[in-house]
Parts: sequence; C-alpha cells; structure tokens
Amino acid sequence: MNGKNVKIVIATHKKYRMPKDKMYIPIHVGAECRKDKNGNAVELGYIKDNTGDNISKLNSSFCELTALYWAWKNVEADYIGLAHYRRHFSMKRKKDIWKSVLTYKQLVPYLGRIRVFTPNKRRYYIESLYSHYAHTHYAEQLDETRKIILEKYPEYLKAYDKVLKRDYGYMFNMMIMDKKCFEQYCKWLFDILFELKTKIDMPKLSAFQGRFYGRISEIMFNVWLEYQIVNGKLKKKEIKELQCIHMEKINWLKKGGAFLKAKFLHERYEGSF
Repeated sequence: MNGKNVKIVIATHKKYRMPKDKMYIPIHVGAECRKDKNGNAVELGYIKDNTGDNISKLNSSFCELTALYWAWKNVEADYIGLAHYRRHFSMKRKKDIWKSVLTYKQLVPYLGRIRVFTPNKRRYYIESLYSHYAHTHYAEQLDETRKIILEKYPEYLKAYDKVLKRDYGYMFNMMIMDKKCFEQYCKWLFDILFELKTKIDMPKLSAFQGRFYGRISEIMFNVWLEYQIVNGKLKKKEIKELQCIHMEKINWLKKGGAFLKAKFLHERYEGSF
C-alpha cells in the first residue's frame, strides 16, 4: 500500500447501517438544530456537524454541504471525500449491496495518479442541466449564481455556460479528491454559495425547495471540474468515474413520472426519490 490517508465523510440525518472500512466517517448533519420531542439534542452516535468549525445551522438549505464544509475545516488527510448514507461509491456491483461499497484497499492502486474520483455521470437525455433545474426548481437561482460568477470568478463563466447546456453531470455532491483539489474546490464553492445567500431571498419556498444551495452545488462541481480540465490544471487521466450505488430501492416509475411531469407539465419536485 502506498500509505496515503483517505477519509470519506458520510452525510446522514438518521441512524443507518454504515460501511466498516476505517476510511469512512459518518457525520450527523443538521445536528445544531435537531431536537427530540423533549427538546433535547438528537443523539445518533456519530460525529456531529456542529463540532469544530462548522455551518450546521445551515443544514436545512445546504443539505449534505454541512458535512462537506465540516470535512474541509476539520479533517486532515491526503484524500477527502463525501458520500451519503444511502448512496456510496463502488468499484464493482455485487449481489450483496453492502459488499459493493468502495474500500480503501480497492482505492489504493489509484492514489497518487488519480486526483479526483467522481460518481458516474447522470444523464437527462431530453433536458439540459439548466432546463431540468428550471422545470424542477427555480431558474432564478441559477441566474443569480451566474451573476456572482461573472462578478467574482469571471474566468469560470465560459465553463458555467458550457456545463449548463449539457444533458449530463456528476450529481449528489459526491467526490473524493486529493487534499489540494479539495481545498481549492471548497474555498471556491463556499465563497460563491455564501455570496448567493446574501443575494437571494425566497422565503415562500417549501422545505424541500428551500434546499437549493445543495442543488446548486451539484452543478457547480461540474463547473469547477470543467474549468480545471480546460485550463490544464487537471488532466482527464487524473479523473476517474466510480459507480454510484443506492442502498435503497428506487421507485423508477415514480421518479420517471415526476421527471416527465416537470418537463411537460411544469410540476416542480416536492420530494426525493
């Protein structure tokens, strides 16, 4: 083994089965605001995202990004990543889904020469990333993000426009990156999102729709990656796609129906699938 240290935080809001590999760190997200019926802090037995330098109180709108931020500010490792309690990386799908979860031993041969690991691309086929977001959420959130990029990071604007026209992307805010890339990405991402928070006010959104910072960041990861590649800061051979496996069954009929209703009937999403 090459001795490189890898830590992958797993964002979770509830008690759940977790991988046993020592590179995983379950993180209780939204811990700052979660109380039980008696008004006491909820205890899941995991590290809480309201420890150390954190943005736990923003979890209702930033979703798993409170775990990403916590990792950025509190974890020391050669590679740092993010997964979800019900979504994990995998090298090879096996009959037992839990035996399919990525292990450190599987990752080791790639460490050093691969700098960024992503989940496999998610394709929308009949939608661009922009139109899909506009149909399922609110386009003005993307438009305001573009203005911020134009103002603060104009060199990224071409990549932003290019990515939003695609019908595919790396989703779920899942990634594993070497320390340098991880630091650069988080600094850039949170600077934009915190600025967006001062520019946009949508108080009438439902709880589900209010989680848009987490959704914006899914697209922003693709923008950051595109810029790195085009400008020679990352080589394509330094990026590797891994399978993204779901630990729970997906209702594809319900998911597909919601997708088509959003596309043709303009019915926005009001729940995860």
